[in-house]
Amino acid sequence: MSQILDGIQEPGQVAELSLEDRVTLAAEVRKRIIGVICNTGGHLASSLGVVELTIALLTIYDPGIDRIVWDVGHQTYPWKLLTGRGELFHTIRQTGGLSGFPRRSESRFDVYGTGHSSTSISAALGFAGARDISGRGERVVAVIGDGSMTAGLALEGLNNAGALQTDITIILNDNEMSISKNVGALSKHLNKLLTDPTYNRFKDGVWKALGKVPSLGERMRIAAHEVSSAVKKTIVTPASIFEEFGVNYFGPIPGHDLAALTGVLSRVKKLPGPVLIHVITRKGKGYSPAESQPVSHHGVSGVVAKTSGAKFTGSFSEAILDAAEKDPTVVAITAAMPDGTGLTKFANRFPHRFFDVGIAEQHAVSFACGLAFGGMKPVVAIYSSFMQRAYDQVIHDAALQDAPVLFAMDRAGVVGADGPTHHGIYDISMFLAVPGLKLAAPRDCTVLKKLISKELEDLSGPTGIRYPRGQEPELRFSSPDSLPQGTGQVVREGDQVLIIAVGPMVSTAALAGDILKEKGIDVMVFDPVWLKPAPVETIRSLAENRSVITLEEGSVIGGFGQYVTSILPALDVLNLGIPDEFAPHGSTLEILADLKLDPAGVAGSIEDHVRNRSEGC
Repeated sequence: MSQILDGIQEPGQVAELSLEDRVTLAAEVRKRIIGVICNTGGHLASSLGVVELTIALLTIYDPGIDRIVWDVGHQTYPWKLLTGRGELFHTIRQTGGLSGFPRRSESRFDVYGTGHSSTSISAALGFAGARDISGRGERVVAVIGDGSMTAGLALEGLNNAGALQTDITIILNDNEMSISKNVGALSKHLNKLLTDPTYNRFKDGVWKALGKVPSLGERMRIAAHEVSSAVKKTIVTPASIFEEFGVNYFGPIPGHDLAALTGVLSRVKKLPGPVLIHVITRKGKGYSPAESQPVSHHGVSGVVAKTSGAKFTGSFSEAILDAAEKDPTVVAITAAMPDGTGLTKFANRFPHRFFDVGIAEQHAVSFACGLAFGGMKPVVAIYSSFMQRAYDQVIHDAALQDAPVLFAMDRAGVVGADGPTHHGIYDISMFLAVPGLKLAAPRDCTVLKKLISKELEDLSGPTGIRYPRGQEPELRFSSPDSLPQGTGQVVREGDQVLIIAVGPMVSTAALAGDILKEKGIDVMVFDPVWLKPAPVETIRSLAENRSVITLEEGSVIGGFGQYVTSILPALDVLNLGIPDEFAPHGSTLEILADLKLDPAGVAGSIEDHVRNRSEGC
């Protein structure tokens, strides 16, 4: 039992605790997070790294009045526990439970919803601007990680903060990690600040204070006094790049020392203008497996049954490695996700042909176009939902110039517990709308490998391949050796209904066909493989004398089904896919079932459609 944590019902109670009790509270918060997340799954290491920071924020600021804006949001589990959601914490990321990210609809203390990185400074400036115009007096804080600070959006916000000179506090949580190890010039600069003598003198002073008196409570009081005294003298490293932006810099500060954090926040809170506090934390703090392996413990899956069979990300990794072995012009690019996208083996095998550009998807695409025009064959591996950030570059730099770049979009479709910020359901709509851009959707790992191999043999123009996370469907079909653009494959014969299914939904369509056969409805399933250029003539031929259904794990609005309807207007087509709403978080299977995109749901929708047509409705 967590005596102090269980008694926290409102965040204001944290500030009422003694410093010694807050240290105990930090230990209890860590224990609760580890216990729950190792069972249910979730973002573990990042949340463990900000426990003291969260407690310090709630000690100095009033979240009912002040605005605390968290970047990305996967580190907000301590925040949820201490802002009235402790009793529901065991439901986090589960269907109908707490979101794994800040969400305005979930709590009044989540002032800004997040899921993608680098939005916090811009959002916080917006809150500060509204405050200034309205004449209110609340404080505004943005908490951003060093990995998120590498993105252009964060630097745009920082630039504007320096120009506006309004009161805002930016807390840079520096753990030298985003999801993987940070890269780039800014990371090097932060490391330089970390080794500055100012920080080491400050840290040594705090620890000397802690060692003066045997009583923990007394040591804490002395440490807090020492910190306040140090801040009065200003803990500033003049060489900080942030000063050049017009933002006052304080730090680096030891981020797991509550006395240090509360002392600094208390003093800095009263300073005018934009202020940045550089806080040093350790990802996975307090849980040795996460501390030693923060990448693998960034997100954990919880207790799950072991499965066998090929996985899409692993198959992509194998395919690009094989292509690179044969062709020295094949290069790989990722935006701070070498592990998640399956490029770690490529990076180890071909370090000079691998580029991790940090959390900078826009730059990744433009950079790839330059590589392509320089004679390389770039493969840009970016999650489907993160590709949304690079859409302008996909159009302006890749498509308009017909750049030979291969976009590998992992996590396409419904991704489950990460929820609406991470569902990859808009890539089809985005890519189909762009002239000259080609798009394929493999149904299984064998087809994925064949597509990558064939496209990298003769890469011509911008080409996207979308595929989901995890294991390929158990129901698989043989495929031809070659799957050229504009062709597809019939995987199930039938006379009454034609289901044109996209990617792994081919398996769902075939299983729905089995259900419908028992109801006297004979179903053909066609896998187009290529969504653009689509196998139009094949579809037109197969559609004769059949009811036509399109099925995709993507947005119906602007999706492949509507594309088919537009290019074959004479057909009467039923489009099945994600409706015009944001899908919630939860188990992927449960989400698909709720959307009637599981085999039973698809079969039911088709049966209703066929019956209505036969009755003339």
